[in-house]
Amino acid sequence: MLKWALIFAVIAVVAGLLGFTGIAGAAAGIAKFLFFIAIAIFVIFLVIAVFIGKAIT
Repeated sequence: MLKWALIFAVIAVVAGLLGFTGIAGAAAGIAKFLFFIAIAIFVIFLVIAVFIGKAIT
């Protein structure tokens, strides 16, 4: 998921440099959304791993 966020961020930068502000804004919004979803999933899995690790030992 972070790979797709990076791809959309690069698309946003390139489109912004070329003057396509609408496409750049949309791509940046998608990249931001994917990044925060990936961070949320990471935190959820981290919390689950901590609780399972404590339950086993």
